[in-house]
Amino acid sequence: MPDALTLAAPYLTRVARDLIEAAGTPPEIAAVVADILIGANLAGHDSHGLLRIPTYVKQMRGGSLRPAVVPEIVADRQTAIRADAGHGWGHYAAKWAMDLAIERAGEHGMCLISLTNCNHIGRLGEYVTTAAAAGCLGMVTVGIGGRGLGGAAPFGGSERALGTNPLALGVPTEGDVPFVMDMATTVCAEGKLQVARSKGADLPPGCIVDADGNPTVKPADYYAGGSILHMGGHKGYALSLYMCLLGALGSPLEPEKNALHGVTVQAVDVSRFRPLAEFRRDASRFLRGIKALPARPGCEIQSPGEFEERQRRERRRHGIEVPETIWTQIRETAEALGVPLNA
Repeated sequence: MPDALTLAAPYLTRVARDLIEAAGTPPEIAAVVADILIGANLAGHDSHGLLRIPTYVKQMRGGSLRPAVVPEIVADRQTAIRADAGHGWGHYAAKWAMDLAIERAGEHGMCLISLTNCNHIGRLGEYVTTAAAAGCLGMVTVGIGGRGLGGAAPFGGSERALGTNPLALGVPTEGDVPFVMDMATTVCAEGKLQVARSKGADLPPGCIVDADGNPTVKPADYYAGGSILHMGGHKGYALSLYMCLLGALGSPLEPEKNALHGVTVQAVDVSRFRPLAEFRRDASRFLRGIKALPARPGCEIQSPGEFEERQRRERRRHGIEVPETIWTQIRETAEALGVPLNA
């Protein structure tokens, strides 16, 4: 990668923690958020890692992110919980919710938690990986929709009204690499556009349109009023709407914008259905069988979650490449906060 620095994950974790703590985040929350942010970089998803910090700091200074607030349970029916994230750190709230969902699934078999007033939660795969490691099926969804919101127009429309509205699923398997599916309902996440822009790179065809609805590969066209396209056209659009409707479990409609915004977190205890070891064995055997099928020339059949694990091993060994444009923003943020970046 031209014009990039290669930095060790422990150093970047410390930088992330120091910056968000200096901006007003309590140390115990800052440690959790920093681990999740740099965990995204380690997993190969730079779109949800270090590059987000300057924006988060601006949100803290502007008051839309309240860094010391922790989630509060509003309604508790054992397996169905509504909680208010209070516009605090979304990462912390999502981890808190998944930890609680896993605990309740152990007691009752399953649990779904609906979070309202929740800020950006980062890479969803982080939380369903935790569920899978605990012997649970995990699910996390984010839905935001309403006129002028998000970065995607409805299918057939010309005005933005939906977020990328991602969905993540985790399944326990044998070994250290669970099945982890983490995807936007759009062709790509908005953070991927930020990464491409930071590198001065074009996008693959079919990701975005410009403000006039014309196909384009230039990230700048999106930020000038364009839209991200939905995965599979009308199919991804329908999924995106469903993510918003799931959010309505805990978040009422905002009438002035006709808007919905909510996060759902679910854990299901596999052992309530059959022995966990047997399930893990069968899941792994099935996935190995799929991966053993003939591949097209130049291709490899993988299971969701393998890419991220390979990236973690590689980046722990060799470091994480950070574009100079992103590091400049980090350096400017550090200077504004009075945080040294010494290795």
